[in-house]
Amino acid sequence: MPDAIIQYLIVCPLIGLAGFVDAIAGGGGLISLPAYMLAGLPVHNAIGTNKLSSSMGAALSTARFAKSGFIELKYAVPCALAALLGSAIGAKLAFFIPDRTFKLIMLFVLPLVALYVMKGKALMQENELEPFDTAHTMLIALLSALFIGMYDGFYGPGTGTFLLLMLTGAARMKLNNAAGITKVINLSSNIAALAVYMLNGSVLYPLALAAGVFSILGNYLGTKVFTQKGSKGVKPIIIIVLAIFFIKVCYELFTAK
Repeated sequence: MPDAIIQYLIVCPLIGLAGFVDAIAGGGGLISLPAYMLAGLPVHNAIGTNKLSSSMGAALSTARFAKSGFIELKYAVPCALAALLGSAIGAKLAFFIPDRTFKLIMLFVLPLVALYVMKGKALMQENELEPFDTAHTMLIALLSALFIGMYDGFYGPGTGTFLLLMLTGAARMKLNNAAGITKVINLSSNIAALAVYMLNGSVLYPLALAAGVFSILGNYLGTKVFTQKGSKGVKPIIIIVLAIFFIKVCYELFTAK
């Protein structure tokens, strides 16, 4: 079977699963980026291609949250601009790091992310902390958008979950509003990073567009399932994919000539 067909068979179902997981509990990037690398794409091509397919799913989610009235423009617009700046910086920094060095970094990052996923608590209830004034909330939200946006441009997985934790815990936003702003920031950082990767020729368009359709489908189905069953069963899926990805990275690093 041709390698290109194998790539599609590996990537598309996993990207659909990533969209499904992202809609239910966040963290879809923990599946989507490893999916591209499991299919054999070099690190920078995997990140760039993932940004395009992820942006398609993120656009749908953002539109749904906006329609539901969960996106406050007074926070969304400044945070989007901060995320655009941070993500562009992070994406440019990523190109200074060789493929092998990137994988060595992942050997340390992946176990930490897996630990975070296992120990992290789902943010299902309203924030019980007393809210800050607008200026205080805005400052924390902007800093979160800038620095987590930078991380998203550089690497990406877990961005939505990290943002949600910062906006509810540090900025003390209500959960629905924090989720809406998170979608705006995530979409903005994806677009900025995507532009950088496109300019550097690191996006495989046919694969990304096909996977993007699966991402949209996964987000749609995940939203429907979430309203009925909640987020049960998501963490084991993420941990399994991370474990497979970790083994693959180890194999490639220690068997490379």
